[in-house]
Amino acid sequence: MRRKHADLIEGNIFQALLVFAVPLLIGNLFQQLYNTADSYVVGNFVDTNALAAVGASVSVIQMLVGFFMGLSVGAGVVIAQYFGAGKKEEMSQAIHSALAFTVLLSVLFTVVGIAVTRPLLQAIGVPQEVLPHSILYLTIYFAGITFLLFYNMGSGILRAIGNSRDPLIYLAIASVLNVILDVILVCGARLGVAGVALGTLIAQAVSAFLVMRQLVQTREDYRVELKKIRFHGNMIRQIIMVGLPAALQQSITAFSNVVVQSYINSFGTAAIAGYSTTVRIDGFLQLILQSFNMTITTFVGQNIGAGKTDRVKRGIFTAWVMCSVIILGGSILMNREGGALVQLFTDDAAVIVNGAAILKVFSYGYMMLPVVQILSGALRGAGKSSIPMFFMLGCFVVVRQIYLAITVPRTHSLLVVIAGWPLTWVLCAVGMAVYFFRADWMKGAEKLVQEH
Repeated sequence: MRRKHADLIEGNIFQALLVFAVPLLIGNLFQQLYNTADSYVVGNFVDTNALAAVGASVSVIQMLVGFFMGLSVGAGVVIAQYFGAGKKEEMSQAIHSALAFTVLLSVLFTVVGIAVTRPLLQAIGVPQEVLPHSILYLTIYFAGITFLLFYNMGSGILRAIGNSRDPLIYLAIASVLNVILDVILVCGARLGVAGVALGTLIAQAVSAFLVMRQLVQTREDYRVELKKIRFHGNMIRQIIMVGLPAALQQSITAFSNVVVQSYINSFGTAAIAGYSTTVRIDGFLQLILQSFNMTITTFVGQNIGAGKTDRVKRGIFTAWVMCSVIILGGSILMNREGGALVQLFTDDAAVIVNGAAILKVFSYGYMMLPVVQILSGALRGAGKSSIPMFFMLGCFVVVRQIYLAITVPRTHSLLVVIAGWPLTWVLCAVGMAVYFFRADWMKGAEKLVQEH
């Protein structure tokens, strides 16, 4: 089974991480194209209000989807540890339990997502000229959220056993389709915001079909049998134990970003659109961080399952160096060419000025993020999901909101709002580094796998 996928347990660590991370990185690049294509098309072929509407919707989407992504991290860790330990039956039970969970959450998120769209957008102060577009975009998006959840869980299962290539292929197909559909539905059919939402929905349906078809048709040990999709109590407990802290961290952080969005909304449509474009550009660096985060999570999970704790430590350091080198280059580009990057999305001068200023502020703190993401991924891979949750919620939610509540009323400055990001990145990186080097965070991880 391992020979068909990246072997994270044996051989050269740098090569193993690179072979696994590159498809993830390219895959996340295509994932980012989903949202970037939406913003590019509406920004250039509709108007600034439509661009702001798509941007204002991002934090609401992340709040619900982030919760599921955290649970999928838990499922991936459990599957990776059983894979590393060679326990095929337990791995199969974990896979089928994870998919049963996905069925349940698909129904719940569809209903809740559509129900909260209007009141939540109104609560965060989305301007009246933007509100109808945002409501339409989110309603269509949540109507098809089942496809997004099944793709992410299915690809997470494949990554857990070392296969990061096939999810990349499926995502590439869907991303190209999304771009084509955006152009057809917006530029051809003149559907505006509804067009980009429908394009995303159809593309996500294709990616979900492809990944699930592989899981059902494969002859490998991770094969999914539809009749076996059910809740295994022990597996669900393990998935929740590892995944719930990550789920809470991502969803609460996203809710905090919804509150932050309300601060940005108070500066008007140009500020919202400027922030929207920077989120898309920032996303390309975030996807690098996410790729290495997922890589080190799987690497640590498999090697702990195999009892190779020394290899775990060497892998963490190697992943940090690899990630930091790439992030440094991206930070320099954003600092020096922020205006040119924003101009790709719009020719509105006010939007360009706001976007370039935000990117410059972000660039000063980016080198702290490899520390946060690599260490949080390693801790989750060891089953210690609650630790990064506490640090990230404490810094990205509590400290950031206190900072905003104190500084914004006194300054009413957009850049003061944005400065809350690098400030809290630094605090989180320092806190996690201190914990990592002082605590015996791998204690009990191997024992847990052996017991089950």
